[in-house]
Amino acid sequence: MENDKKLVTILVPAYNEQEVLNLLYDRLKKIMDELTKYNFEVLLINDGSKDNTFKIMQELRKKDNRICYLNLSRNYGKETAMIAGLDYSKGDCVIIIDADLQDPPELIPKMLEYWEQGYDDVYAKRRSRKGETFMKKLTSKLYYKTLQSVTNIEIQKDTGDFRLLDRRCVEALKSIRESQRYTKGLFSFIGYNKKEILYDRDPRAAGQTKWNYGKLINLSIDGLTSFTTAPLRWSALIGILISIAGFIYMLVIIFKTIFNGIDVPGYSSTMVVILFLGGIQLIFLGVIGEYLGRSFYETKRRPLYFIDRYNEEKETNKDLNK
Repeated sequence: MENDKKLVTILVPAYNEQEVLNLLYDRLKKIMDELTKYNFEVLLINDGSKDNTFKIMQELRKKDNRICYLNLSRNYGKETAMIAGLDYSKGDCVIIIDADLQDPPELIPKMLEYWEQGYDDVYAKRRSRKGETFMKKLTSKLYYKTLQSVTNIEIQKDTGDFRLLDRRCVEALKSIRESQRYTKGLFSFIGYNKKEILYDRDPRAAGQTKWNYGKLINLSIDGLTSFTTAPLRWSALIGILISIAGFIYMLVIIFKTIFNGIDVPGYSSTMVVILFLGGIQLIFLGVIGEYLGRSFYETKRRPLYFIDRYNEEKETNKDLNK
């Protein structure tokens, strides 16, 4: 019977993706029509798009009642859009996929197959990354290597948000209401039974990437400060080393003065030391400030997002504590 089938939610966060939404729908529709043993809902999240993304979502829902949409009140960023989608998802499992078709929807049947075998988190790992520059690949590799070396949880390399999550993984993620979110780390943090699928990542089907180095740097900082206090320890250790070096240098000056008489110090060396120590202090204050700022935002306990409308209905947000 239709009601006995498991429900699969396909969650698609989107920001200014008018060029690819219809292409995405065509490929998802083919897969959903073939997998007749499941019921599907495609939950499209409009993250405050400035183009016709939301209008296209509305048109798709009129064409196919398996399509649902969630219109956020403004642009909150992909991390928040994903938790909003998880909050509104109804499926026994949720498949997160980007709208740009860099992650092939054709992997969904394989993900469902592993899910049926008992895996809770079936994630797609990139074998190759077409359309990305050498510098982006290099910085990504160095970042994940650094993050893994300073945290006590296993960080999945070359892995994005494209994955299947069992309902218990979804509920675990929903319970984590951090405002400064780093979902890639949270996938590892919650644990559960994971399974890897290798694939070759395609270039964007259309449109322009919404990521730039500024946003990637911010995301990297979120990752480091969310799962480790190592930068604070580094600051303390470097401060100790500099203090020891300064103490030794002070002893050297004292002994030189005792045995060789008073020496007039050079202006250049004095300025170098002052500027060096001043720079180190400002860097460490910045590290401390980053952690303090995160604590500041978390203590406010503001809702993570507000909804303009869910499908055709406008949301009042009265019952939201998100």
